[in-house]
Amino acid sequence: MIIETENLNKVYRTEEVETTALSEINLKVDEGEFVSLMGPSGCGKSTMLHILGLIDNPTQGNYRFLGEEVSQYPERKRTNLRKSNIGFVFQSFNLIDELTVYENIELPLIYNKMPAQERKKRVDEVLEKMDMSHRRNHFPLQLSGGQQQRVAVARAIVNQPNLILADEPTGNLDSEHGNEVMKLLETLNKEGSTIFMVTHSSENAAYGNRIIRLLDGKLIQENRDR
Repeated sequence: MIIETENLNKVYRTEEVETTALSEINLKVDEGEFVSLMGPSGCGKSTMLHILGLIDNPTQGNYRFLGEEVSQYPERKRTNLRKSNIGFVFQSFNLIDELTVYENIELPLIYNKMPAQERKKRVDEVLEKMDMSHRRNHFPLQLSGGQQQRVAVARAIVNQPNLILADEPTGNLDSEHGNEVMKLLETLNKEGSTIFMVTHSSENAAYGNRIIRLLDGKLIQENRDR
């Protein structure tokens, strides 16, 4: 089991207002699944992704990641667990403009203090896998949107993480490049990667083997084997 939550809640409080972002979330994601999360803007999707990605803690409830109860881990402990086990793919690519394609992909390996020889081997392998070896010395602004997202996916998988979290991965792409990215995620899943994706697109959601839906912070529907 990669992800297991039990009665997960997230409440944001100010002096005057209390807002419930997630309410009683019970979810299990097995190794090798491709789960699509859908729901309208403001329903809690981003909050859920932040908690599953160990960026934030829930207010109440349990979250077991790889069998380890992590719901109240301090930030440093979450960071150490996250950087070794979770890869992120963002809508806005989040590449560093001043670094080359190669250097952007290498960055997570440097954070994990991997030796230089092993870093080179990993980056070379993932560049070939993404069909981006010929762009290794280019900078992000010299690439198309679809190529930038391929680099972002390469960066997400170079650490060989247990889980890939994708947040609207085609949101800034035209339909052709969006389809390319979705087929790439589908291929990674077939090769064994566990993927949890947030999307507004029913077409993209259908790439998953399971679709779950959020409304007002609550899971309301689940479709399997789509």
